[in-house]
Amino acid sequence: MRRPTLEAVAARAGVSRATVSRVVNGLPTVTPEIRDNVMRAIEELGYIPNSAARSLVTRRTDSIALVASEPPSRVFSDDPLFSMVIRTVSVELEAADKQVVLMLASSPRSHARIERYIAGGHVDGVMLVSMHSADPLPAAIVRVGVPVVSYGRPAVNVDMPFADNDNVGGARRAVEHLLATGRRRIATIAGPQDMIGGQDRLTGYRDALRGSSRRSIVAVGDFTRESGALAMRQLLEDDPDLDAVFAANDLMAIGALQALRQAGRRVPDDVAVVGFDDIEAAKFTDPPLTTVRHPVVDQATAMVRLLLTPPAERTTDHVILPTDLIVRESA
Repeated sequence: MRRPTLEAVAARAGVSRATVSRVVNGLPTVTPEIRDNVMRAIEELGYIPNSAARSLVTRRTDSIALVASEPPSRVFSDDPLFSMVIRTVSVELEAADKQVVLMLASSPRSHARIERYIAGGHVDGVMLVSMHSADPLPAAIVRVGVPVVSYGRPAVNVDMPFADNDNVGGARRAVEHLLATGRRRIATIAGPQDMIGGQDRLTGYRDALRGSSRRSIVAVGDFTRESGALAMRQLLEDDPDLDAVFAANDLMAIGALQALRQAGRRVPDDVAVVGFDDIEAAKFTDPPLTTVRHPVVDQATAMVRLLLTPPAERTTDHVILPTDLIVRESA
């Protein structure tokens, strides 16, 4: 069967082709009665608008790019943050009758490709996730003039709306909890220092120790389970007497638990462990992991709503959500 045309809809509704086009593109210059007739004809014929032609008229694509500055091996790994963000963004955009275009930026070539795609008008807006300080995309997108918002405070000196959580305060509360339980040699496995989350959680750790007699003991990981295990072994080698560790995310904390078990250290008797994020697996570690709850779904939802709200209608361009300490058996 041939696909119904705009002309066929016009003939069925008894109006001009231009009138049908105005109805399809949501223009307000059509009376309610005529609009109802056209919509009835569209339904009867099963007409599906040509999205390419429609975008030429409306200058909208109804597509939003979700750009993660990570390789596929990181996005599609055991880190649930990415899947939660992608799922939440997809649901929110579907409710707004828009679709998400997932793009991964992990090399200069991919950065250039994504910049060309966005500059070419293929999306109505951009959401940035997992940015690093050397990432050229934020500045490039701002220059293009496409609406853009960041999941987390931008890691580069670019003014754009963002949705974040209280990384500094959450990390501070985690370490204060360790201090309150009498721990004296508290180390941290910090996240990557070219990412705002890694920087802010290290700041919170140091804030909590400031004013006490405890010194900072720092190893740096990359937010993966393997880097947490490696950093924990390094910390034990450098300071065998440490009795607590705060890891900047739960995956690194889980790696630390494994390394402590292999070293014959009991948790929490010998070494207390606290993570950050409260991923589902945190409840099922041995022992269950004390951690800081990061409101991933709420943060991703706030990011989408910032992007979809016209700047003149926003009450703020910066959303910072609270975090909560979830105390379990590991500390």
